[in-house]
Amino acid sequence: MTKDSATPPDRRPDDGPWISLRRLTAARIGLARAGASLATSPLLDVRLAHARARDAVHEPLDASRLAADVVSLDLAVLQAASAAVDRQHHLMRPDLGRRLAPECEGALASHAVNHDVVFVVADGLSARAVQFHAAPVLAAILPTLRAESWRIAPCIVVRHGRVAIGDAVAMQLRAACVVVLIGERPGLTAPDSMGAYLTWQANAQTTDAERNCISNIRPDGIGYADAGFKLLHLLHAMRDRRISGIALKDESDQLLIGVQPRT
Repeated sequence: MTKDSATPPDRRPDDGPWISLRRLTAARIGLARAGASLATSPLLDVRLAHARARDAVHEPLDASRLAADVVSLDLAVLQAASAAVDRQHHLMRPDLGRRLAPECEGALASHAVNHDVVFVVADGLSARAVQFHAAPVLAAILPTLRAESWRIAPCIVVRHGRVAIGDAVAMQLRAACVVVLIGERPGLTAPDSMGAYLTWQANAQTTDAERNCISNIRPDGIGYADAGFKLLHLLHAMRDRRISGIALKDESDQLLIGVQPRT
């Protein structure tokens, strides 16, 4: 074996410009090649990432464990399910994941007392994402909401849920704002990315254009503290202006870097 052939793929003699760039991104750039194909090492890495993404899609939500994590934040929790009876139906029938199971509607309606906000945690396409990230994000924002006397509904943990399941929950609980924390579609870089979808006065006719979204919430993406800051900013803006979605511009990034947004 020659010296060059023993050099790791990310440290080839002609690889200098890529090394510094790789420190700035998790994207796979400047991958080593063998002829027209990827070299063995990066090829195996891609296949492993693909397997992890597939596993994340099919991994079931441990709803009881997640509920216990949220309860530890001194927030009541109710468990619910969508109309999708199992994971296979959840993946094949997105429409079922947008509706509550009939037996859950009455259980939630008994808690309807005009709340300011309800948090819904749904597995979506990556149960692992909400399993790890939902409670830390809630921990980052609940103290501020309580200090401001927001009326917070019990957190609803939903199995086999899609984003629009939050609309049904908000209507049942009579909540002005709904925040859906949900596992996003896994990718080759992140199988555990969580999204947050915020909607003002959700109803059966609500469209995606009426939601605000914070994507890529995870330690290597938007961290918990920054996600909490953005969520609070949007919740305040939604309640003050009584709008959400494309009508409400998210200016929290400017505030995070100390720039005063334009009025």
